[in-house]
Amino acid sequence: MTAPPNLDLLLKTVCSMAIDAGRIALDLRERHYETKSDRSPVTAADLACDAFITAGLQRLEIAPVISEETFDGTMDAGNASSFWLVDPLDGTKEFLKASGEFTVNIALIERSRAILGVVHAPAIGATYYAAEGVGAFKRQAEKDVPIAVRPAGLPLCFAVSRDHITADEVALTERLAPIDVVPMGSSLKFCLVAEGNADLYARYGRTREWDTAAAQCVLEGAGGFVVEIPGGERLAYGKSDLANPSFLAFGDRVAAERVLGGSLR
Repeated sequence: MTAPPNLDLLLKTVCSMAIDAGRIALDLRERHYETKSDRSPVTAADLACDAFITAGLQRLEIAPVISEETFDGTMDAGNASSFWLVDPLDGTKEFLKASGEFTVNIALIERSRAILGVVHAPAIGATYYAAEGVGAFKRQAEKDVPIAVRPAGLPLCFAVSRDHITADEVALTERLAPIDVVPMGSSLKFCLVAEGNADLYARYGRTREWDTAAAQCVLEGAGGFVVEIPGGERLAYGKSDLANPSFLAFGDRVAAERVLGGSLR
């Protein structure tokens, strides 16, 4: 990126792009899908949204675009200090089940940080968005409201994946009991924490950077954190294979230190 963009103005543009992509997804909603090499499903909506978003971001001429649907495992994102990360339809399994728990995710990465992020949930008409120096917001029913994490109380409220919960995550909820568990699809789990409706979200399974970048930006803009498990370092972007380690998303440091078993850095 040759010059820093106006993030406030850019955020409005990307929000509109994500909302338009969401309309495309809803228009193409169907139960037919194909299976990719990693055994995950892909639909016509995934591909149509990807083409629409990629073309729109390329027209902005700000940074190269890396998308889930076009990444072939060979691109070295670490060679670019700035790039877009796109998950055109996060939560395809929820999309196929006709639930509202799928999202369009768009993030701008600069020097390993997500500096702008939009998470749009078209089926429920909600858009979460944030940028460095701008703050974090939720748009619903044509109203834009600032969002913020909450101080953790007891019992803790834990957002967990509806489709991908692992044995480690089950063990964690048992260790922290009593605890309220909220199943949720896609990157909306981060957003629950960001808007103060949950305290924690841990993920021990496989994810890629496009799964987390936009939502991490939203959560951090709302006063939260996303750190690696173990270690507690901030989850960073631009790894050569775009693979994430296990991570913990949270709003309250005291609650997070209880999960990690030690002080955060």
